[in-house]
Amino acid sequence: MLHPNLSCTPPFWARGGHLQTLAGQFLPYEAPALPWERHRLALWDGDAMALQALEGRTGIVIHLFHGMAGSTSGHYMRRAAARFHARGHALLATNHRGAGEGQGWCRDFYHGGSTRDMAAALQFGRERFPGHLHVAIGYSISASILLLLMGDGVQTGLPDLAIAVNPPADLEACSRRLSSGLNLAYDRYFINRIRKEVQTRPGAEPLVPTRTTRDFDALYTAPMAGFPDRAAYYAKCSCGTHLEGIRRPTVILSSRDDPFAPAADLLKQPMAPAIHLHVERHGGHMGYVSRNLRDRRWLDYALEHYVDELVARS
Repeated sequence: MLHPNLSCTPPFWARGGHLQTLAGQFLPYEAPALPWERHRLALWDGDAMALQALEGRTGIVIHLFHGMAGSTSGHYMRRAAARFHARGHALLATNHRGAGEGQGWCRDFYHGGSTRDMAAALQFGRERFPGHLHVAIGYSISASILLLLMGDGVQTGLPDLAIAVNPPADLEACSRRLSSGLNLAYDRYFINRIRKEVQTRPGAEPLVPTRTTRDFDALYTAPMAGFPDRAAYYAKCSCGTHLEGIRRPTVILSSRDDPFAPAADLLKQPMAPAIHLHVERHGGHMGYVSRNLRDRRWLDYALEHYVDELVARS
């Protein structure tokens, strides 16, 4: 599979993983409002997720799954939706349990092992857009969930093609990095938003204070997800050890300077032939701000390239 013609060459003011990550978050962008159809997807346990769908004309559906503490209103989700809609593709953007427009709908909340929820959203897309080619794009924790789903050996609820952006391949290592140094700033952002989302659950009781997402995973995520402890949750839900099982064409996009989910974690893992791993030297965590593009958004450029490549080879 061909790499994009341009690599991510950072401008002088966005050199280094932290600056790339922050620039990707705060750099101005344009993404017009789209005429979404809103859907409430009922799940098997009585919870529900908020989905957004949009018709297209190419016979291709782009499924978009947001990162941790995000939603369909995130800047990277809106940018991708606008660009793929402009190319004529149908869209299905998913808010995980308790996120975005689905806040207050769920007793449980999403986590790194929420493959069944993702499969339900993908199946909804199959029914909403029958006869289409389905391409899933997962960002950050959703990238990890997507790879976990595709590598677990299940045969239903899978996309035809997949792109995973900056997946945390090793949740244990990722959580440790987040809980120290400059990464604590990201961790504080994540934990504040996660706690806010969880508190919107029906009948939710006040949460015990937790300083980091690592602490939160020990006290809440692991027990809620049915694991005896945090270590078991991280071991079972880390996608890195499942990459050999992926059989459908998949692109993994990562960067060497990602502050907490670096490509080094992926490079340690054996991978199936169906995977095309693209590692950029610069990019941070979902930043990818480049001086070689007018809008600076190398990630959007790369996603368009790889959707075209995957579709052409499907």
